[in-house]
Amino acid sequence: MENQNTLNKIKSNNYVEVINLDVNGDMRRRFLDLGIIKGTRIKILYRSPLGDPRAYLIRGAVIAIRDEEAEHIYVQSINKEMN
Repeated sequence: MENQNTLNKIKSNNYVEVINLDVNGDMRRRFLDLGIIKGTRIKILYRSPLGDPRAYLIRGAVIAIRDEEAEHIYVQSINKEMN
């Protein structure tokens, strides 16, 4: 893996791929409902004015996720843009 980290630590305008979800219960169900599974590509868009939550482009939809939730999503950086 090129660069494994949690989603909340990645800077804006970068692309990542999900490699693991380290969470159970309702939060895991929410991630799955949003299509956040292993292999999902995500573009980090921007932070809200107060810094949290952040906006992400996931499967063609802009989704806001709080940092405390994003720290459970393990990702690796990818160099190519999403199709």
